[in-house]
Amino acid sequence: MLAESAGDAAFATTLAKGLLVLEAFGTGSPLLGNMDISVRTGMPRPTVARLTHTLTELGYLSFDEGLAKYRLGVRALRMAHPLLADMPFRQIARPLMQDFAASVRGTVSIGLLDGSAVIYVETARSGDVGPHVPDIGMPITVVATAMGRAAAAILPPAEAARFDAGLAAGDAEQWSRFGENYFGGIAQCADRGFCTCAGEYMPAIHAVAAPLHYVANSGRAFAINCGIPAFRLQPGQLEAEIGPRIKALAAGIRALIGEAEPEIISRAPRPAPAAERG
Repeated sequence: MLAESAGDAAFATTLAKGLLVLEAFGTGSPLLGNMDISVRTGMPRPTVARLTHTLTELGYLSFDEGLAKYRLGVRALRMAHPLLADMPFRQIARPLMQDFAASVRGTVSIGLLDGSAVIYVETARSGDVGPHVPDIGMPITVVATAMGRAAAAILPPAEAARFDAGLAAGDAEQWSRFGENYFGGIAQCADRGFCTCAGEYMPAIHAVAAPLHYVANSGRAFAINCGIPAFRLQPGQLEAEIGPRIKALAAGIRALIGEAEPEIISRAPRPAPAAERG
């Protein structure tokens, strides 16, 4: 990101570096030292040390003197509330999601597309849901998940082309493994209104997802999914029963919040230029 914006005179590089420090604290990494952050961000350790000091003074990080490491400060949590408050449909959807989760003994979540990830913005679950316990703010990959594919399926055509190209260029190994299934999931959404993912992201969890809605003025694409431990599913149950139900749940939520059914256009990877094909 920093390299791409090197020629932009209006780009605030120091601010961008500070945000990269905050983003280094991903799931499973509550405590990081300056060297850890340096490795994750690619920034020199002295630069990181100045940034972590400043962010600690402002309350966005806190320093554990015993471990000589940083964790996110409470002030960082304030930034999430205005964004979540701008999605009031979550409160309307929550009881419907909870009923669904309880009925299938799994999880039901709403995700928001964010680059190559989809971020959980609401989630409900039954008591025992296996190894994957989603929570608000958790990111998962787009390419290898039903949720990501369902959200990407409702992007407008011009935006979709740029988005797909960005995914292909961003993580070549992941795209090589899952790119074909990614387009297959979008085709499923166009044909059936939902797509399935049988353990690609987590082997023990099978999932189904449906596009929810696209907000044109903000470019936000939402999808809703259901994840169930694989051992609880009968052969074909995900496609024959859970898929149509998650599609109906998405339609019910849209009806309650006054959103139209999103347009889904099946798409496929563009063939490489002749020079690249040899």
